[in-house]
Amino acid sequence: MTLKRIVRSIAVITALTLPALGVLAQTATSYYIVQDVKTKKCTIVDKKPAASEATLVGPDGVVYKTRTEAENAMKTVKVCTTS
Repeated sequence: MTLKRIVRSIAVITALTLPALGVLAQTATSYYIVQDVKTKKCTIVDKKPAASEATLVGPDGVVYKTRTEAENAMKTVKVCTTS
């Protein structure tokens, strides 16, 4: 009797938790506009780079939620359009 309750409880908790974790994983992606320190080429990355590899460019502290948003913003960043 007790084992059945434990199994049911685990099943209910799992059923409620897994969809919530999926939503968090989808919304956790952030995009950054960076400029390679050596080549000066701008790119979009989904992880904040180490300062020795690339420099964040664009308005301070801006993190883009979608890649398209970052691509459109990169077109307006002066150091990316002139290099």
